[in-house]
Amino acid sequence: MWTSYPSVPNMEPFDNNCTLPVVPGQPVTAVVQRIEIHKLRHADNLILGFSIGGGMDQDPGQNPFSADKTDKGIYVTRVTPQGPAEVAGLKMGDKIMQVNGWDMTMVTHDQARKRLTKKKEDVVRLLVTRKGLEQAVKNAMM
Repeated sequence: MWTSYPSVPNMEPFDNNCTLPVVPGQPVTAVVQRIEIHKLRHADNLILGFSIGGGMDQDPGQNPFSADKTDKGIYVTRVTPQGPAEVAGLKMGDKIMQVNGWDMTMVTHDQARKRLTKKKEDVVRLLVTRKGLEQAVKNAMM
């Protein structure tokens, strides 16, 4: 399922082929995909099967998914083969926009990690955007 997601104000442009203009201090619109990950129980641990990078406190120049090296968003950096995230459709390079309804566009790396790994949540519902997603939606509507 595809949807348009108005984000909180974001001072930095998206680099995911989004053709919509970004105006500092104004909401950002992005085409997103909903992904629901059912955590895998392993003893006392709940496993998601992916790793993240990025955040407001990280150097965006180190982000391999940012074309202009300014994006401080939260990105999926690794997906475990046949793990819960891969089964749900998450892909390396996806930009996480929301986790269980919480905006992830202006968070630190640690805040993002804590949102994803809450012990009381067996399911994580994500809104993600990825390169080419907007074009795929446009093509499907033609």
